[in-house]
Amino acid sequence: MIHRLVAALLAPAVLALALALPALEARAAGDRPDLIFRRSTVFRLLSPNDKLATYGIDDPDVEGVACHFTVPEKGGWAGTFGFAEQLSDVSLACRQIAPIRFRSRSGQGDVVFSEGRSFFFKRVQIVRGCDAARNVLVYMIYSDKLIDGSPQNSTSTVPIMPWGANAEIQRCSEWIR
Repeated sequence: MIHRLVAALLAPAVLALALALPALEARAAGDRPDLIFRRSTVFRLLSPNDKLATYGIDDPDVEGVACHFTVPEKGGWAGTFGFAEQLSDVSLACRQIAPIRFRSRSGQGDVVFSEGRSFFFKRVQIVRGCDAARNVLVYMIYSDKLIDGSPQNSTSTVPIMPWGANAEIQRCSEWIR
């Protein structure tokens, strides 16, 4: 009788772990952003605190652009084990850090970065576009959900400027359609 009760209580946890393994493998493959720092926002006595975490990424298709974004991370035991739904509040800043060179052609709104933010169907994404009239790269971060997305977002722009002695300036409209 006790064995059945324990098995019934453990079955959901085993199922959850089996469903989470592909996500854990993807994170281990190195497609995670660089953690810059974390700051606690809510103290929890017996479990990990809620935090704000700031990450950095390089645009995979546009050499010379880096983005930094801050997202809330739920603490507690549910947050620690990936079962808490993360908040949709996000902020983003992107900058030119070297001469800009496009590596490949892309479309307006193509995904630069995407990562799961909860155990079930919620993602944070950074997408890129081109403001052709101003020759400016436009980045937007937002979270979405399979059924009900969030309007909370942040936008950052990167004007394509000359860099160093070789001041060749590429036009984003020639690479992003």
